[in-house]
Amino acid sequence: MRQIVLDTETTGLDPAQGHRIIEIGCVEIDNRKLTGQHFQCFLNPDREIDQAAFEVHGISQQFLADKPRFAQVEDEFIAFVKGAQLIIHNAPFDIGFLNHELKGTGTATGVMTDFCTVLDSLLLAREKHPGQRNSLDALCKRYEVDNTQRQLHGALLDAEILADVYLAMTSGQESLLLDDEQANDFRGHQRIRTFDANRSSIMVVQASSNELKAHQSRLDAIESKSEDGCLWLQLETEQ
Repeated sequence: MRQIVLDTETTGLDPAQGHRIIEIGCVEIDNRKLTGQHFQCFLNPDREIDQAAFEVHGISQQFLADKPRFAQVEDEFIAFVKGAQLIIHNAPFDIGFLNHELKGTGTATGVMTDFCTVLDSLLLAREKHPGQRNSLDALCKRYEVDNTQRQLHGALLDAEILADVYLAMTSGQESLLLDDEQANDFRGHQRIRTFDANRSSIMVVQASSNELKAHQSRLDAIESKSEDGCLWLQLETEQ
């Protein structure tokens, strides 16, 4: 199966209010293997970018001033994704924007589902982990996917990260079918991302003496009231 992991960045939240796509990022997966093929473009939206959106992705109007319009990349984009299954985190958002852009070109291309199927990885994550946080960052932590370069959102970077998360999240469905060589090949696709040299240091906050006393008092209360005792104290004793 050919799959395309896709993400977009936009000028705001609602295409009905005239907001536009400013970046498209796509990563190709073929038979559960990252092929190294990708599609990326920045787009001139011919409008202002909401401040809240700029704070998310950091893409400025000045940077986009000399970039093409969507109509200029439409054919290339469709050729890349045609016939594939799109994997998108919170798919209605991106599909809504893409359909709006397709409609705006006046080429009668149709809508995205005319030439692609769509899998919403957010819905998939909610089915696998009900009641838990299923943002892309939360899934990276859960599946040990390195996202240390994700200080700002970027369509191609987020698509690359989501590809790793999707393969990890769905690997159990394939586990009975994978031989050792295939399993090693899959693990080889878990790319190592380096730390950002300019990242801020992690703040370490030590508990105060009063907090430590309150914590110990709470453990003692659990120990005295529980038939099985306090697991935390048992673990401390074992260590």
